[in-house]
Amino acid sequence: MKFSISKTFLLGLGFFGVSVIWSVYNAYVPVILEEKFLLIPGFIGMFMTLDNIAALFIQPPVGAWSDRLRTAIGRRMPFIITGAPIAAIAFAILPLATSLALFFLAAVAMLLSMAVWRTPVVALMPDITPSPYRSQANGIINFMGGLGAIIAFIGGASLYKMNPTYPFWLGSALVIISALLVFIFIKEPKEYSVKPEDTPSLFESIRFIFKDQDRSALRILLAIFFWFIAYNGLEAFFTLYGKNHLGLPVEDGARLLGQLSLLFVLFSLPAGYIGAAVGRRRTILSGILLMATCIAIAFFLPTSTLNIILTKLPIIGNVPVIGMILMIIGIAWSLININSLPMVVDMTDASRIGTYTGLYYLFSTLAAIAGPTLYGWIVELSGRQYNLLMLVSPLALILAAYCMLDVRRGESLKI
Repeated sequence: MKFSISKTFLLGLGFFGVSVIWSVYNAYVPVILEEKFLLIPGFIGMFMTLDNIAALFIQPPVGAWSDRLRTAIGRRMPFIITGAPIAAIAFAILPLATSLALFFLAAVAMLLSMAVWRTPVVALMPDITPSPYRSQANGIINFMGGLGAIIAFIGGASLYKMNPTYPFWLGSALVIISALLVFIFIKEPKEYSVKPEDTPSLFESIRFIFKDQDRSALRILLAIFFWFIAYNGLEAFFTLYGKNHLGLPVEDGARLLGQLSLLFVLFSLPAGYIGAAVGRRRTILSGILLMATCIAIAFFLPTSTLNIILTKLPIIGNVPVIGMILMIIGIAWSLININSLPMVVDMTDASRIGTYTGLYYLFSTLAAIAGPTLYGWIVELSGRQYNLLMLVSPLALILAAYCMLDVRRGESLKI
């Protein structure tokens, strides 16, 4: 098995499709729930966890199932070609819903189908990539995912101004196209080192992690939980933070998220190479420290300072102080996110790649459930003080750093 940059870019199209849908969903669904259906922040936060509740119960077993599955088109592809079209159709219906009940049903259909194909498409990366190159490959894949987020946030902001349905339709079209391209051009390995009957079950793998005296796998999974609380809670409420705390139009709040995503994209490839050169654990810890510092600065700076325009750039428009802070957060997030999945899958062997990918998403999903819910009720109980979002995230990141300190495994394996 050789490392192929071209194949990895093609595989990144799958993550591109996933990223477009989630970026549009996180940017505009809270606004629809507040403006169209008049929900309070606490209930919006709860609604924004539905995708993660679906993923919690579906992604880990689907990952384990895909480890054992054998078909003519591979063990991951059946989930991709089934889940992606259903997700795209349901997503296109969301902005057209005239009642909360219809909106809820369309959201549930989309969330369930997204949960079915997300873990298999991500597990394809370690399937076709040797261990020493997995940070670099994950950098490429996240580059494509970040590109999808930029299109969703920046291009979607202009489309939203024209018609609020257009960003959703853009996401639906792109996810179908990207899934088709992955299916056509990515060929899974035809031979596997482990037979399906010898592949450990999900519960056997979880039991092994908790019994392992080294505790490295458990510690990194807990770290993943805490840093995703910090990131997902902030992302889910940022457009409302921009609207209610900074006094910005909704589309400008989405553009600010696009500025974060832009730097995440630009630094995705370097972050993978940095992780390979100086060590994944050290790179992740540096990213946690940088991200926590930036968010804390945003909490302490007054609104008038955060809104000062520093410069204007092509495509992304005005860059205020808060935009510059978000750009640095994007760099920090790339250092963390690019190197975390390779660390998790390199704590196991080929027979459990899908399972450990599912566990990665299990803990990130638990955080994505806890994060928006926690942030939503903090805002509600504090009298809608949206600035408190910038205080909770650094605290969660400190807990993530504590968990990472004793992680001893997960660096690239020699081949």
